[in-house]
Amino acid sequence: MTSLSVTNAQAYCTTLTKKSGSNFYYSFLFLPKKRRAAMYTVYAFCKEVDNAVDEPPAGSNPQEELRRWRAELDAAYRGTPTFPVTISLAEHVKQLAIPQAYFDELIKGVEMDLTAARYDSFQDLSLYCYRVASVVGLICLHIFGPTSARAQDYAVNLGMAFQLTNILRDIGTDAAQGRIYLPQEDLHTFSCTEDTILQRQETDATRKLFHFEIARAHEYYAKAQAAFDALPASDRQALTVAEIMRAVYVRILRKLEEPRHRIYGPRARLATSRRLAVAAGVWFRSRST
Repeated sequence: MTSLSVTNAQAYCTTLTKKSGSNFYYSFLFLPKKRRAAMYTVYAFCKEVDNAVDEPPAGSNPQEELRRWRAELDAAYRGTPTFPVTISLAEHVKQLAIPQAYFDELIKGVEMDLTAARYDSFQDLSLYCYRVASVVGLICLHIFGPTSARAQDYAVNLGMAFQLTNILRDIGTDAAQGRIYLPQEDLHTFSCTEDTILQRQETDATRKLFHFEIARAHEYYAKAQAAFDALPASDRQALTVAEIMRAVYVRILRKLEEPRHRIYGPRARLATSRRLAVAAGVWFRSRST
């Protein structure tokens, strides 16, 4: 593996992340150059593994694609990767001491979409959210650099909040694929049938269910806030980028709460200018405390 191949691999990850249009991208801009490069690479790994299931190449077998990613992840930690993303990842995980177990859990979470289109309980859904979102937060801690163990509580709860927000704003898209992430126990509580969701019918029952789940997401943002407030000042500053992500996502969740919001309507989002303004505001506040 030559330095040129590492450079090209990093460029591949950077380009992929920039093209994604992700809400997270604008927070990455506030990281120092080396940490930003690591974040681009982690994002690219998550994106490509997710695409293996959600947007598989024509004629591919998603299960086989995930097997290849597992093999490449092992190769990255041995120092013998061959994919652009894992060539770049190998450099960063070595420098930042990111445990392989986190990436293994992420792949397990993505794999759950191949075997589960329903979740009986919130406990079942929590495992999925932990694997596809909270472990990404735990990976990011190695990039951002906080030292307190309480930062892990922050990362786990914030990941849960992010994933619940994504689930709520993508109910219609997921329904079109035959997936319902909202727990079956909650559907029963609010007398909401699967067909109501799959047929994208907005009823009193679905609205009550929807706002119940919004409240649950707010609870996880509050838990993340409590964990953040308990951190020393140096760790709070190290987590500025995560706080930018939180500020953007909380605003998205609030848009879902607006009376005019349609559950199955256009995906709730913030304009690019708004995301940049939110990011800049959080960054300046972090520097003045």
